[in-house]
Amino acid sequence: MDLQVKNANGVTSGQVLAADEVFARPFNESLVHQVVVAYLAGARAGTRAQKSRAQVRGGGSKPWRQKGTGRARAGSTRGPIWRGGGVTFAARPQDYSQKVNRKMYRAALRSIFSELLRQGRLLIVDELTLPEIKTKRMIAQLAVLGLADQSRVLLVSEKIDLNLYLSARNLGQVAISDVAGLDPVSLVGADTVVMTAGALQRVGEWLG
Repeated sequence: MDLQVKNANGVTSGQVLAADEVFARPFNESLVHQVVVAYLAGARAGTRAQKSRAQVRGGGSKPWRQKGTGRARAGSTRGPIWRGGGVTFAARPQDYSQKVNRKMYRAALRSIFSELLRQGRLLIVDELTLPEIKTKRMIAQLAVLGLADQSRVLLVSEKIDLNLYLSARNLGQVAISDVAGLDPVSLVGADTVVMTAGALQRVGEWLG
C-alpha cells in the first residue's frame, strides 16, 4: 500500500510504499494484550527482600525458662510477634518475566502498526531533524504537523537526531525512539506515532 508523506511544513510531499504484511493485518487484541503485559512484567525489578526468623541476627538463647514464670513459653526473641523479630512470610527476590516467542512478539507489533494506521494515528514524514537545540522549535514543529494538542506523541526515526532529542526531552508528552528501540507499550500508549519514511522502510524489513 502507498502512504502519504508530509514534509516539515505539514504539506504532503509524496508517497511511500508500506508492506501489506506489516501495515494491513487484522487486530489481534488478545495477542497484543499478552505481549504488552509480558513487556511490563519484564520491566519489574523484583528485588524486594525481607528476613525471616531464621535470618534475623540473635535470638539463639531461650528468653526465660519453659515453666514457672507465668508467662507464655518462648524459645526465641526473633519470632514474628516479637519486636525486632523476623517477618512471617518474608519476601524473596522474584523474577516476573514472562516468555514470549519472537514470532508472537513480531506478530503483535504488526497488529499494532496496522491498527495505528487504521485509526489514523500513524503519520509519515520525510525527516525528523532540527537545525538547533531549542524546545520552542520542537513545539512549533509539532504545531505545524497538527500535533500541538496531542497528549502523547512518539517520534520514530532511523537514527535519533541529537538536536531533536535535546529539544524534546523537556516535553513530557513527547517521546523519541529509533526503530531498534521500539516497544509495544510505547506504540500502544501514543496518541500519534510520527515516523520518517526511512524508519517505515526499516520496520517493513524488520517485521515483513
